[in-house]
Amino acid sequence: MNPSAPTSIQEPARSVPVRAEYDVLVVGGGPSGLTTALAAAENGMRVGLIESRSFVGGNMTIGLPVLGFLGQKKNQIIKGLPQRFIDRLRLVNGASEHRWCPLHMGITLVEPEAVKTVALQMLTEACVDVNFYTFFVGVVMEGDTIRGIITESKSGREAVLGRVVVDCTGDADVAFRAGVPCEKGSRETGGMQPPTLMFCLAGVDTEKLRMSIAQHTRTYLTDFIPAEYFGQHHQFIVVGLRELIARARAERKLNIPNERTIIITGLREGEVWINMTRVAGTDGTDARSLTAGEIEARHQIEDIQIYLKNYVPGFEGCYFTKTAPFLGIRETRRIVGQYTMTQEDVLGCRHFDDSIAVASYPIDIHRPGDEGCTLIWCGDCYDIPYRSLVPQRVKNLLVAGRCISTTHEAMGAIRVMATCMAMGEAAGRAASQAIRTGVSPDQIDVKKLQAELLARGAYLRPARE
Repeated sequence: MNPSAPTSIQEPARSVPVRAEYDVLVVGGGPSGLTTALAAAENGMRVGLIESRSFVGGNMTIGLPVLGFLGQKKNQIIKGLPQRFIDRLRLVNGASEHRWCPLHMGITLVEPEAVKTVALQMLTEACVDVNFYTFFVGVVMEGDTIRGIITESKSGREAVLGRVVVDCTGDADVAFRAGVPCEKGSRETGGMQPPTLMFCLAGVDTEKLRMSIAQHTRTYLTDFIPAEYFGQHHQFIVVGLRELIARARAERKLNIPNERTIIITGLREGEVWINMTRVAGTDGTDARSLTAGEIEARHQIEDIQIYLKNYVPGFEGCYFTKTAPFLGIRETRRIVGQYTMTQEDVLGCRHFDDSIAVASYPIDIHRPGDEGCTLIWCGDCYDIPYRSLVPQRVKNLLVAGRCISTTHEAMGAIRVMATCMAMGEAAGRAASQAIRTGVSPDQIDVKKLQAELLARGAYLRPARE
């Protein structure tokens, strides 16, 4: 930067037109935002959804399976609206059934393009006013109460108001701008889990891959998933093959910044998604850092392809087809809410009186400081309390998704998509109750919210469990 250039520019004051006003204003159209909007609309609210991209679905559109529908005892623990969404996908062959996995508990394969189409269909059918290509840039506050947001788009700078605002950005963007206390990364180092740029390969002989693992266990070792699992399932996730990566690094000097091979079979024959790029130090709340991360991740893909073609059975004739539309961000900000979930809550299978969702995914942390991953299971399920969706200091605001109030460790467990969808349904119904009863979301009757969730098909654990 030119040292003589000014360090800041003073913008003139201006009047910002109000584009729309809603009962429930949802910011972010990922897994949590989708179900928040649907739940609020189902409850008769006028709902607006703000999304910066040209599609909804978030991380469901980047080649990842949906994790979290099943618990560690193989029971289904996420139902309600998230299940209804999967049911709609299955009508167009856009999703698999929920499959037990010894490592991830339950995996549900989804087709990214089907997610975009079906999610938008459901939103428009519910009369949600979807606003694409629209960026959140600021908040409209009256004292400690949020009244709406400021957006930027091709239409210019505009205000959008809501009686209740739900932050489903994944990064707590709205909460942070509104003055809610937030944390990032581990409390010890501040390090955040590194993101991944997913990419897709076609022409993969997935039958050769799975049978090689099933029949040659000493050569193709996988993490936690027994070899016989691959002999029984035609669609699967591979996690492991560490010895093959080590050999490829030694023999070909390949730059593979991940100690594990992670392969996810697609719903289409011969198609797989690769979850192996890893960009440590990327801050998902900083545009320059995200840009550098995208550049580095794309650079890593070439060596990962060379490794797969030459060392992993079934990839000999594979070819590149596409990358995900954006980096898959695992961690950024977390709000400080009325209650902060901890590692002890997760591992202790804690039950909360104000539970609004049940989760079972293990603490899964892609460590910021090395190439490894921490995995810790609790043996059963744990609750997510409503208080963790309610931020401190700001009224008329709820938060759903991975940026709710947790520690770094607990976030590593609750961040998966089925859990985020369940939080979204709860947030949408809580916002609706607040509007119907004329109170702030922090003052609603949580027992009535729980009763409604159960009546709508959601799953909550009885207090005695």
